[in-house]
Amino acid sequence: MPKSYRKIFILIIICSLSLWQAPAQDSVVTPNHFQEFQNINGAQERFNYFFNTTNRYSEHSAYDWQAAVNVYHNTAQKSNDTTSVKKYELMQAQLFYDIGDFSKSVAIANQLHKEIDNLDVASKRILLDLIDNNYAKLGLYDRQFEIRNEKKNLGLSDKVIFYDIYSNLGLHRKAMDDYIKDKLKTIKEDDYYGQAQYQSKVGNYLLLDMSIPTALTCYKKAKGFIDVYLNDISREKTEEEIAKGNLLKGIIEGNIGKCHALLKEYDIAIPYLENSISLIKEYNKGKFSSEMVENSLELADCHLQKEEYDKAKEYLLNDLKPLKVANILRRNRLLAAYYDRIGDFKNSTEYLKKNVRIRDSLNRNESSMKKQQLAAVAGQEIEYSKRMMEQQKRDLEQSRSDLQAKEERINIVFISLIFTLLGFAGLVFAYLKSIKNQRLIAEQKRIIEASLVEKDSLLKEIHHRVKNNLQMVSSLLSLQTKNTRSKAAIQALEEGKSRVKAMALIHQKLYQNDDLSVIEMQGYIESLINSVQSVYKKGGHNINIAIDAEGVELDIDRAIPFGLILNELVSNSFKYAFPEDDENGKIYIHLRKNGEQGYFEYSDNGVGLPEDTDDRANSSMGIRLMNRLVNQLQSSLNIDKTTEGVRFWFNFK
Repeated sequence: MPKSYRKIFILIIICSLSLWQAPAQDSVVTPNHFQEFQNINGAQERFNYFFNTTNRYSEHSAYDWQAAVNVYHNTAQKSNDTTSVKKYELMQAQLFYDIGDFSKSVAIANQLHKEIDNLDVASKRILLDLIDNNYAKLGLYDRQFEIRNEKKNLGLSDKVIFYDIYSNLGLHRKAMDDYIKDKLKTIKEDDYYGQAQYQSKVGNYLLLDMSIPTALTCYKKAKGFIDVYLNDISREKTEEEIAKGNLLKGIIEGNIGKCHALLKEYDIAIPYLENSISLIKEYNKGKFSSEMVENSLELADCHLQKEEYDKAKEYLLNDLKPLKVANILRRNRLLAAYYDRIGDFKNSTEYLKKNVRIRDSLNRNESSMKKQQLAAVAGQEIEYSKRMMEQQKRDLEQSRSDLQAKEERINIVFISLIFTLLGFAGLVFAYLKSIKNQRLIAEQKRIIEASLVEKDSLLKEIHHRVKNNLQMVSSLLSLQTKNTRSKAAIQALEEGKSRVKAMALIHQKLYQNDDLSVIEMQGYIESLINSVQSVYKKGGHNINIAIDAEGVELDIDRAIPFGLILNELVSNSFKYAFPEDDENGKIYIHLRKNGEQGYFEYSDNGVGLPEDTDDRANSSMGIRLMNRLVNQLQSSLNIDKTTEGVRFWFNFK
């Protein structure tokens, strides 16, 4: 064999060996949740892992988990380990619920419920919550009350709630009113996830009541809160919290899409619905989701309305498996409409007949059942209210008895004080003398207060004069601009004038305020943007500017550098970000303050920063000025160039 061929042969062998070894190195995979579950020994440990694992179906479906749990359950039955049998049966009930087989789930759960006294507290809570959720899915709302009352009696919940039950029975406004009364005062201002959940729930009730525009407003607020929650870098979040947040975001975006679809804004609705389905698939993997079914049907309807029949067919004929009767009826109706529009009238008629059969069955049973359940739930609520009133009456009687005993003790103490005061008659003279001293103190206090009022007036006058002086400086710069021909000089003078106006606006807001120590930032930002727009008349008027700084106040030491930073950012957006005067231009300004900590974010969807921004940062006066101003706020400026447009943000003290 020639040497050249021998070398080629050796190289081929070496390459083959390296390629054969590479997969062996990559084959080491971290064990997934299902494998870790199987590696655990003991029913209690498996039980804890199963119910504490987030997104447990990410690698293996619920059917794989079900097969494994069935094996463990059979083994526990053979060894007569009754405690382990109950643990595995509770897991089986949860698996049937996640698959969407609510009848089997509640059948297993009800068998366990007969021996609930033998379960530990954690198992009781999981079991009762599972039965409650199954009854909601199966429409057995009167039985939900019994389970919720049992949870309260066992100390697993504070009270029995009715609003979701009333909503399921069609009383959406009553449900919303009860929900608002129950939840509004319990949500903290900085609990962004709770705020998002609250606004989303109110939006759900309004959507069911067909108040579409109002519901859309609530959903948009909810989306704003959940975006802040997910993007809040000041608070670390667990994997479970991130998954919950993204799942809620998916549900909210789906509801926004539904609202736009009902308003016949199909082009706006479709992206929201598609993104919602993507998020629910990722963060609710392996579990049945009625939201997924509803969003898919809504997408199919949108595409039908737009005469995009192939896309509509794709969503209608996928593996939806709707369980709710309303969703089954809607799918049949949409399929009938689809076949009618493509000329397949036979199939269209068949799906319409299916709906007629379903509706005939519903008309016979649904109305009377709903009336019976509504009467049962109302009666149970009245009975529950009576028990609560009786309990309050008993508590009031006990309070009266305690108050009477306390009054008797006070009378004894009072008599004792009278005899004690007789021994301190000499204190009367001291008391009279103290009155005289108090008068002197009151007079001095009046003088001090008058001095403070005069000081406030002087401070307001100072701020007014500073503002006037800064306006005079701005006017001088304007005069200088008219007498200057150099474009660079004119630009520099205009920038200087804009910065002077930003500082003048601070002093204007201060002397207009009753409180001279702080500035309300929402109004200041709006005034500042109007001022910048007046300078850059060619741009800025077609740009959608969203300001989220309601309720935030800053002192003058923080407001001045913040105003100058914002002036630079808005000016740069008007000058450079939208060179084509794009009507789709957007600017988002977000300012939040929690105690001594603050967070500021500014973003636009313009052309973004040039690639050599880092090299030009040292020579750009605007960026150097912003960095120095941010340093005054004891922070550092962050610039994000990876998203569309540009994003600036920083935390400050």
